[in-house]
Amino acid sequence: MKLSQSILHEELLLFDKKFQEAVKSNVPLLDRIMRFIVNRKGKQLRPMFVLLAAKLCGPVNEVTYRAASLVELLHTATLVHDDVVDEALERRGFFSTYALWKSKVSVLVGDYLLAKGLLLSLDHDDFRILQLLSEAVRQMSEGELLQMEKSRSLNLEEHIYFDIIRGKTASLLASACAAGAYSSTRDEKIASRMRQFGENVGMAFQIKDDLFDYGSDSVGKPTGNDIKEKKLTLPLIYALNNADKATRKKLIYIIKNENKNTEKVQEVIAVVKQSGGIEYANKKMLAYRDEALSILHEFDNIEVRNGLEELVRFTTDRKF
Repeated sequence: MKLSQSILHEELLLFDKKFQEAVKSNVPLLDRIMRFIVNRKGKQLRPMFVLLAAKLCGPVNEVTYRAASLVELLHTATLVHDDVVDEALERRGFFSTYALWKSKVSVLVGDYLLAKGLLLSLDHDDFRILQLLSEAVRQMSEGELLQMEKSRSLNLEEHIYFDIIRGKTASLLASACAAGAYSSTRDEKIASRMRQFGENVGMAFQIKDDLFDYGSDSVGKPTGNDIKEKKLTLPLIYALNNADKATRKKLIYIIKNENKNTEKVQEVIAVVKQSGGIEYANKKMLAYRDEALSILHEFDNIEVRNGLEELVRFTTDRKF
């Protein structure tokens, strides 16, 4: 991500200051937790997409910075809440907020982040930006709940899988790109096109995450975590839909009843690999990536376009 970080060097420095200011609290406990979260934030992919989408179409301005902060606030809130739901003790190699402060505090911290994001937009009359990103939050919640519902029944139709990841993962990146473009242009058509760009990147990003669960030399160490959690992933769906009746029945039984047994999970991973599920998912991922790049090349700002292309390729080429 060296090119994109170089293009955004000044903007990212300013964004960091504005984001730290946005999460400050007068409550000592809350302010301490906010500093903990800020110091352990990840690669800032989503704010970078906001800033680059704005810069692709026009000048970065105060609305852009508020949009980037709103995206990061919403994303961080969902991560804090996810750790409570999943009872996750680690986040990005560090203790999670849940591990250190437990459920009640973590839920309230997530709520605080959501409220700060809403107020950041409302206090500056950024209504269209708030509308774009509130739609993403709705879709994220629906996507997560749809995944939970279908995991119970193991309804493994491929179109349901795409509905799930479009909501739970792609919607926020789509809205981030739309908000960035709108902040610098006030042009709904351009914002809509950048939304489509972001959605395609988000779809590719989630399929890449799915592939990590199965592992290979190019993807990473297999973990089987998604299988253990009975999550629908594209390689697994492909394997089930192309297996004979006996194999399908056996796989479903393992996923439903033996999903904590490491050896059994490895059996599922082996069948997925043998079925061609990895290759199929990889092909779909690259199709979404290429559609995103096709949209991107409709824009003329070559330097920023190259920076965005680097980020797009990072989502599909990353090793973690």
